[in-house]
Amino acid sequence: MTSQSPSKPVRRNALLEQLQAEFAVFRDYKPLAIGIHKQLMARRPDLDKNKMRVALHSHTASTRYLKALVDGTPRLDLDGQPVGEVTAEQQAVAVKTLRDRIKQVKARQKAEAAQRRAEEEAAQRQVKLQQLAEKFGKR
Repeated sequence: MTSQSPSKPVRRNALLEQLQAEFAVFRDYKPLAIGIHKQLMARRPDLDKNKMRVALHSHTASTRYLKALVDGTPRLDLDGQPVGEVTAEQQAVAVKTLRDRIKQVKARQKAEAAQRRAEEEAAQRQVKLQQLAEKFGKR
């Protein structure tokens, strides 16, 4: 029987979900045009700037978005039209960020596995001690 480590709770961002429903560039995790926030504010003046900033950060920091940057596809506006390129420097930053994330996940998994092994070994020692106590306690 294997035990699953509890997964991180997924934090939902209601505004990001709205943007993904409304704009394919968000839904498909395509590289966004530099200054996309200005386009958003022009189309949706009702948006709260701070909530939009948080939603954009959440989106652009996601693994899927970083992978799209690494692929080097063109940057798109809200209508899906190409408006620029992802630079080599931006790709390099995305690659480094993804590598760091993978390292962190592997390190966490390794630590969790070591913890599980230690707990299993401790449980086995406890069973063995109990067996010995029962065996020698009868005499």
